[in-house]
Amino acid sequence: MTTPRLVILDRDGVINEDAEGEYVKSAEEWIPLPGSLEAIARLNRAGHRVVIASNQSGLARGYFDIEALNGIHEKMQRLLAETGGGIDAIFFCPHSPRQRCECRKPKPGLLEQIAQRYRVDLSRVPVVGDKRADLEAARAAGAQPFLVRTGYGEKTLRALGDFDGVTVYSDLAAFTDAWLAKPE
Repeated sequence: MTTPRLVILDRDGVINEDAEGEYVKSAEEWIPLPGSLEAIARLNRAGHRVVIASNQSGLARGYFDIEALNGIHEKMQRLLAETGGGIDAIFFCPHSPRQRCECRKPKPGLLEQIAQRYRVDLSRVPVVGDKRADLEAARAAGAQPFLVRTGYGEKTLRALGDFDGVTVYSDLAAFTDAWLAKPE
């Protein structure tokens, strides 16, 4: 396995506004967070592939269908293209928590799928999220967890407990600044 320049992001609360207690159910409801699209474009320009790993249980719950989800992702890619960026791949778990699948974060299944697809050792790959499940999945997969304060990040930070050592950034742009400044 190799270590390509790869960054894994959660979607809701990291790239776009999270619909607190609701779900982002349509392209119209998908609103990028300030600076997030530009941050992804900067990662791309620096030679990083950016991949999304996202729980999307709204599919199993019937809140939206695959066409709506595809519409959300098409809008995201279109807006990213306008900033000079793009997402290399989108991995998502369509299951509800009751289905007890292996791909729903906090389990590492989605991240393991990414590692397999990209033939990458996750030990040097950052996973950026706003929820404890993102951090737990990253740790379980052997990746590097990072927390942003956007979305549910502030609530997560207050409840972290045993996640000492997780680096916290104000948002995706701040993570990107730090990640691109670190020596390789």
